[in-house]
Amino acid sequence: MDGGHTRGRRAENTTFVCGHCSTPVPANTDGHYRNHCPWCLWSLHVDELPGDRASECRALMEPIGLVEKSGKGWQVVHRCTQCGHRQPNRLVRDGDAPDDLDLVLSLPWL
Repeated sequence: MDGGHTRGRRAENTTFVCGHCSTPVPANTDGHYRNHCPWCLWSLHVDELPGDRASECRALMEPIGLVEKSGKGWQVVHRCTQCGHRQPNRLVRDGDAPDDLDLVLSLPWL
């Protein structure tokens, strides 16, 4: 059962322009898909559940803090600026455009 998920991870790993800072963001090259800007850490509310692309909200999501998840390491927690939905997202530490570590470390632990 795919819960409506019809696209593979490869289709999700595409370049995009950040809705917050307008910087072009390259596709991730570390084997995971990217869902936030590596330079400002902002995201878009596109998922209800990780990877489902089922949200109709599509508002900007602000990076509000860090959590540590077993097996996934540190994750940035994003909060939707419109509806308040919260979603932790894996950090991008390798590849062509890793997340800005100074900015990541400036976030509070939640």
